[in-house]
Amino acid sequence: MKRTLVVGDIHGGLIALKQVLQRAAVTRDDHLIFLGDYVDGWSDSVGVIDFLTEMSLHQEITLIRGNHDVLVYQWLKGKEMSAKWIQHGGQSTKDAYAKLSSEERYEHLPFYESLKDYYIDDQNRMFCHAGFQNLNGPNHEWHSTAFYWDRTLWEMVCAMKEDLSPLDIMYPKRLQLFKEIYIGHTPVTRVGATTPLQKANVWNIDTGAAFMGSISMLDVDTKEFWQSDPVWELYEEEKGRNTHSFLGSKALI
Repeated sequence: MKRTLVVGDIHGGLIALKQVLQRAAVTRDDHLIFLGDYVDGWSDSVGVIDFLTEMSLHQEITLIRGNHDVLVYQWLKGKEMSAKWIQHGGQSTKDAYAKLSSEERYEHLPFYESLKDYYIDDQNRMFCHAGFQNLNGPNHEWHSTAFYWDRTLWEMVCAMKEDLSPLDIMYPKRLQLFKEIYIGHTPVTRVGATTPLQKANVWNIDTGAAFMGSISMLDVDTKEFWQSDPVWELYEEEKGRNTHSFLGSKALI
């Protein structure tokens, strides 16, 4: 039976990605939706892009754009980057691309250009990296940056009273637009969770792979989920984004 499987942030953790695919017994009949942030963190950012590009040739996959993917694309196109990008995983990506020729780096551009800001399936479930802001829905956004930078959607559902009825006049209009919304971007570890977390009708699948967590995959119909080992255990000689500044309250991008 065909499954729809949503995958959280990867951040260069190719070993962990392959592990969770194996644990979920993924077949070519499954539809995989990746929520973005394929790069910046562990040393296999280039490998992740190559792996997903190859996968797309023989399997239905939907690739969502993450904020880190935008940053790497801008760098590959020659933009001068902020030091913050280097501090927050960019150095590992620069190191990985340094091993490629200029022609090989150029061949990665179509991958980044093909990413989607969001995806809505035939059951009115929305998938995006971060969120959206416009109360009339994503088609009405003035700026596409909301889809991969916004944190207000997740902050809102975390702050909501759990017993607030969707029929209540105070129930957020954004949430009424979709049956379910699937996001990544803000690790659930920030609110003490280690597995995919539901708040209202929003599911956050980012389980902190860039830091001390795992890569997670969830079946959107059954809500069964699978996880890799904590990614840092698979890259023992690397730090990922695990420095004092990243783990503190101001961890950022």
